[in-house]
Amino acid sequence: MDTLVALAIAAILGIFFVRGYLKSLKKQEERARASAAKGALFSDGPKSQHPHIDTAWCLGCGGCTSVCPEGDVLAMIGGKAAIVNGHKCIGHALCADACPVGAITMVLASPAMAADMPRLTPEYETSLENLFIVGELGGLALIKNAVNQGRDCVDTIAARITAHGTAQTPSDVFDVLIVGAGPAGISASLRAIEHKLNYVTLERDEVGGTVAKYPRQKLVMTSPVEFPMYGKFKKTELSKEALLAFWDVVLNRADFNVRTDEKVEDIKKGADGVFTVVTVNNQFRARAVVLALGRTGTPRKLGVKGEELPKVMYRLIEADHYINKQILVIGGGDSAVEAAMGLAFQAGNKVTLSYRQAAFARIKERNSQRIEDSIRKGKVNVLFNSKPLEFTQTSVVLDVDGMRQEIENDFVWIFAGGTPPNDFLKKIGVGFGARDLSLDASQEVKHTADSGKQLAEAAATAY
Repeated sequence: MDTLVALAIAAILGIFFVRGYLKSLKKQEERARASAAKGALFSDGPKSQHPHIDTAWCLGCGGCTSVCPEGDVLAMIGGKAAIVNGHKCIGHALCADACPVGAITMVLASPAMAADMPRLTPEYETSLENLFIVGELGGLALIKNAVNQGRDCVDTIAARITAHGTAQTPSDVFDVLIVGAGPAGISASLRAIEHKLNYVTLERDEVGGTVAKYPRQKLVMTSPVEFPMYGKFKKTELSKEALLAFWDVVLNRADFNVRTDEKVEDIKKGADGVFTVVTVNNQFRARAVVLALGRTGTPRKLGVKGEELPKVMYRLIEADHYINKQILVIGGGDSAVEAAMGLAFQAGNKVTLSYRQAAFARIKERNSQRIEDSIRKGKVNVLFNSKPLEFTQTSVVLDVDGMRQEIENDFVWIFAGGTPPNDFLKKIGVGFGARDLSLDASQEVKHTADSGKQLAEAAATAY
């Protein structure tokens, strides 16, 4: 009798559980379809490698939808995984690693031809022999890609030095000179130490590159990667400060040879094959040069009247330094949205976010949710279809849906991207032309040679 009662209770509980689960799936699918509709309006499709889903094998477990760092790239529709926001995919490949039945594979998108990119060999070498470009400047984002390229590039240089010897190299010539101390430059530097190369790293600002310029506590997305002089780095999400602290520990342990405040102005290759690197303060000579500059270059300006005023800025690090101010943030990307929210939560600030489009199209899912919440709570006033016309000492004049609007203002932040250093590259002799970035991306996929199980475990046990 007791057994029958227990079975009956279990059956009732099971029915409630199944009903709740099906209801939850229905809500998830409704959200997914809404997201898909939104994606159809704004998506240009995946930019490089992206997931291909074999629905015949898909179990509908939803594991792939939960691991993607970019948010709602994938969603469950009709009990199967589907791509709903392909434009957000930048190739982390964690979805493929998380699939228990191998229903997801990473494939290439339609060729993503970029017309004005440095021409690079598969070894990241430019049209000038022994001059290399790694990291974001080469066309692909992600810290993982930068680390892989910096490491592999120096492997190539070390192999060439071993093959040709160093007997004829003057004592004042470095084996390799690395320009930039961001993720790619740090990785290249550590690899140079591992190979016992005579190297130097030059950085115009501070160690960390673009990462060091992020706002405080900004979350940085990474993927499992083999880091020189450290081993497998398993973290998949951490703050800017945590990533910089990790680098600091590794670099101090390795006796990192870096010179900051060294902005490179010119690079010339002599008849003997040795490069002369000219900075504002010094000159250096090296057999090989690795450019790990990043693509942001100098901030892109809008050309608006009054943009030269001291109150107009292009980078925000310490949001808590601004309180009780009237603030305008211009832009519609993650940097602009994060800056607006960071400033809005400081005491007494009144923050307006101006964006020239009708809706946010290319921000991470967590930022999309947070900005919607900030708008709903009245923390941030967003003006879509708007653009600045003039900045004055005390106000900003905007065009909002074709209507002129003036608001009081103390500070302006502009997040319109940066101008890549293409002119500098062309000046030093780097060849440019059309490149298929999806083909480049396929090379990076090869760096995830570990089994899917190993990477999935790395993501699940990130520390």
